[in-house]
Amino acid sequence: LVFLGSHDSFSFYIDEASPVGPEQPETVQNFVSVFGTVAKKLMRKWLATQTMNFTSQLGAGIRYFDLRISTKPRDPDNELYFAHGLFSAKVKEGLEEINAFLAEHPKEVVFLDFNHFYGMQKCHHEKLVQMLKDTYGNKMCPAIFAHEVTLQYLWEKEHQVLVFYHSPVAVEVAFLWPGQMMPAPWANTTDTEKLIQFLQASITERRKKGSFFISQVVLTPKASTVVKGVASGLRETITERALPAMMEWVRTQKAGESGVNIITADFVELGDFISTVIKLNYALDEGEDDTT
Repeated sequence: LVFLGSHDSFSFYIDEASPVGPEQPETVQNFVSVFGTVAKKLMRKWLATQTMNFTSQLGAGIRYFDLRISTKPRDPDNELYFAHGLFSAKVKEGLEEINAFLAEHPKEVVFLDFNHFYGMQKCHHEKLVQMLKDTYGNKMCPAIFAHEVTLQYLWEKEHQVLVFYHSPVAVEVAFLWPGQMMPAPWANTTDTEKLIQFLQASITERRKKGSFFISQVVLTPKASTVVKGVASGLRETITERALPAMMEWVRTQKAGESGVNIITADFVELGDFISTVIKLNYALDEGEDDTT
């Protein structure tokens, strides 16, 4: 099957009043210290890659979530937050929001991909693992071979959540899938043609790895792009203009063993991204199984 995903899934919740994330370079930290709130408003236009919250994304068909977690400097509560340049919602609240959807839709399955950690010590990882246990419990599917995971298998076991964890911590916890089981090669380009060449080459490599696999239909702005379109933001400057070419590539893809698996994008509601990806599943030969 092909699943829909969102890039920087939590970025709808980015808070302009928050401090700058610890992963940001000194130039960005200095920019914000000089220009304050104005700088953060401009940053948000480039950092917020989604306009829908988790519940709306789930309702629209998104099943893969790209999650980046951070502590806040000098935070007395030692809270964990989603972060992308600026801080976003508390992780606990986001996980609970997803769980509420799963409770109402017992046959739905989601992939939670914790792929970046900022300012996190061993105690913070322990806190996050406990939070996952408390929120999802037996809904989480223990790590097995990717090719063994079918919808039928998950329904029989009543598993609805696969958690991927890009940290050595994953080895110690049965329900954490190692990060290498969810590779997400990144084109890191503003050029649509280069992005499409990269996506195509990545798919060719995909099944050699025996893992799940993400195709990121995402263009990344360079510093010069941001400076030129500073007041317009990512959506207007890059994503909307490149959409027709990117959607043409998605339309030509195939589901199944040698095809696409999870496709992520910025601003998932734009154009017909969601319906186009869903249609790829209808083209599967009836003889193929429902391997995720």
